[in-house]
Amino acid sequence: MNTALWIAGGQLAFVALVGGISKTFVPKEKLAAAPGGQWTRNASTGFVKTLGVLEILAAFGLILPALTGIAPVLVPITAACWILLMIGALITHYRNEGISRIMLLNIVYLGLAAFIALGRLTVAA
Repeated sequence: MNTALWIAGGQLAFVALVGGISKTFVPKEKLAAAPGGQWTRNASTGFVKTLGVLEILAAFGLILPALTGIAPVLVPITAACWILLMIGALITHYRNEGISRIMLLNIVYLGLAAFIALGRLTVAA
């Protein structure tokens, strides 16, 4: 079970890092032209970049506490925050695009985060 949690955490951390870097460093206009990025047209540049920084922090929060053994409770907390982020993403994508493939990815990421949160709180505690 612990191995599965590490794999899920690594995958979700990778997704968070890539998404965070793109939101932080790619111009908003370029993001808006990308598939699934239409929502950025209605968001301020500061909001998009802040969301990117939070995603980068989430990537570290999903891995480092468990890896170092320093405050490992931060892993399920980070995963729970990611669940809230994905709920917001689902709502945002639905409002901007209707039901889309991007929403399916958000549901998968939400499921991974739920698995990590519950697993790190119960099984691997």
